[in-house]
Amino acid sequence: MTILEMRGITKRFHGVTALSNVDLAVKAGEIHAVVGENGAGKSTLMKVLSGVYGFGEYEGAIHFEGTERQFRGIADSEHAGIIIIHQELALVPLLSISENIFLGNEPSKFGVIDWFSAHAQTQALLRKVGLNEAPGTLITDLGVGKQQLVEIAKALSKQVKLLILDEPTASLNETDSDALLALLLDLKAHGIACILISHKLNEIAKVADTITVIRDGSTVRSFDCRTEKVSEDQVIQAMVGREMADRYPHRTPHIGDTVFEIRDWRVYHPEHAERLVIKGVNLQARRGEIVGIAGLMGAGRTELAMSVFGRSYGRKISGQVLLHGREADVSTIERAIAHGIAYVTEDRKGYGLVLDDDIQRNVSLANLGGVSRAMVIDDGREFAVAVDYQQKLRIRCSGVNQPVVNLSGGNQQKVVLAKWLFAGPEVLILDEPTRGIDVGAKFEIYTLMAELAAAGKCVLMISSEMPELLGMCDRIYVMNEGRFVGEFSGAEASQEKIMRSIVTAGAA
Repeated sequence: MTILEMRGITKRFHGVTALSNVDLAVKAGEIHAVVGENGAGKSTLMKVLSGVYGFGEYEGAIHFEGTERQFRGIADSEHAGIIIIHQELALVPLLSISENIFLGNEPSKFGVIDWFSAHAQTQALLRKVGLNEAPGTLITDLGVGKQQLVEIAKALSKQVKLLILDEPTASLNETDSDALLALLLDLKAHGIACILISHKLNEIAKVADTITVIRDGSTVRSFDCRTEKVSEDQVIQAMVGREMADRYPHRTPHIGDTVFEIRDWRVYHPEHAERLVIKGVNLQARRGEIVGIAGLMGAGRTELAMSVFGRSYGRKISGQVLLHGREADVSTIERAIAHGIAYVTEDRKGYGLVLDDDIQRNVSLANLGGVSRAMVIDDGREFAVAVDYQQKLRIRCSGVNQPVVNLSGGNQQKVVLAKWLFAGPEVLILDEPTRGIDVGAKFEIYTLMAELAAAGKCVLMISSEMPELLGMCDRIYVMNEGRFVGEFSGAEASQEKIMRSIVTAGAA
């Protein structure tokens, strides 16, 4: 039985067509994956379905449980049993699990919140999602994986019939991702339908019954995984409109002398003064080389990168950073930038961009001197620079005056890269540069990395996706619990060797 039909959905923004006559049908009790490149229209379609863009703001019709619906807001869609969980979780960090689950819908007696009932219901919901935390635990004390489970428990409290998850595993490690996928299969067994938006095609292959591909705002193909064998290559070809025989660009490295070096780098936790987070790390990167840093979540990779980049993480930092054999002062972000070090954060929305500002101003942020005359910003020069990078990086937008908050994740990532490329770095540290973006945008970023290395830059790449480290890096360091526990050339590295290094070091 079909629980949802979206027919001929068209949505425009200021004359730009984001969705064009899109159809989507979801059966009761199935996991239906929606995939496509960044900017293809996936999130926009889900916002139409969930009432973020209400009736009258789009063309077409939504039928749910056999009845045409006219959702004028999120409350309307939730009342019908449609719940959306966004990539950026909508939980209040300093409230408890119970308070978050029943926020705005608190059980009460005689006008007074019944916390006994709230905690009892919360415990039952947490058991359903496999979470063993106490109802009074603060959200801020939970990891991202457990927070995702709290969001699903919150959805179950609202009698969910159709659950929409937008990139639910983008910030999760492999263990948490597997647990979440197992939970989706359990919800399916209990008759709850699910729409899963994800760029991780290997995860989709594990759980999806149907895959619908959206390209450039239109539905291009649906695959029934129950009746046909669907390969990743088929899905990728439908997504990008071309075959991608090679996931990574071909490159012939021309590696020169050592440019960047870290010696005996030690960093203490910013709040727990006795806790040593980075434990005597030594690293070298040479001209034209792409160096990877592998490790599990919590290994200390981001802490290492941020502490080197202007000491933006940690306390009691000691050790040396050398550029061309000379010690560099990286005690502030300004000094690190002046020495030619750039850091592309893993949190592009929190730290990488000014979301409410436009592309033009974001691109120039790290190098205002490059668009200024006599200490005054030259708007014409700033505009020209932004247009140049928009064209070079193929940023999909209506113009460089478009606010970056309205861009897709992949295009936001390109704006962050443009900002740091305009700063003219010698050393570019990329922290999870392809997190939450599609295979087409990934290839473009890989190509950019290859071009930077070919131009003689040092590129350091932190990634939780081992295949991309193996596909892109000339050398890979393996990190575990704040120290390097292995080092492999690109030719000798493998997932097995990397994991063996981590497991052996953990056991020791």
